[in-house]
Amino acid sequence: MQNIMLYDTVNEGNVAKMVREFYAILVEDDLVGPYFVRALGADLKNEKWYEHYQILNKFWLMLMNGEPGYFGDPFGPHAFLGELKSETFERWLELFKELSNKYYTPEIADKFYRKSEILAKQFIERLEITGEEDE
Repeated sequence: MQNIMLYDTVNEGNVAKMVREFYAILVEDDLVGPYFVRALGADLKNEKWYEHYQILNKFWLMLMNGEPGYFGDPFGPHAFLGELKSETFERWLELFKELSNKYYTPEIADKFYRKSEILAKQFIERLEITGEEDE
């Protein structure tokens, strides 16, 4: 049973908390973690991670609330992470869903998840990930 109060609004403070916890979980994950550690390092307090958090906070505030502040292409940096697979995105989505449900009311968590599903689908298409092993 969850003892914390679920957020019923999306704001900079609770998005920042969720983003930090999400990536702390991701770097420990055997499937997803190596991509992020390779790109940003294992020390979640380094400058690269700090910049990543700032970008993601603005990104999610834009997606969820329409707030201006994110200017960029989310796909470009991911093209250089290495061979991403559909299983990687499935795991990312699973972890993201768990955490959004931990932080937000069901209606907001569902909105986060629907947006993350669309993103994952776009990433898979744009990065040309087939889900099959190359022979």
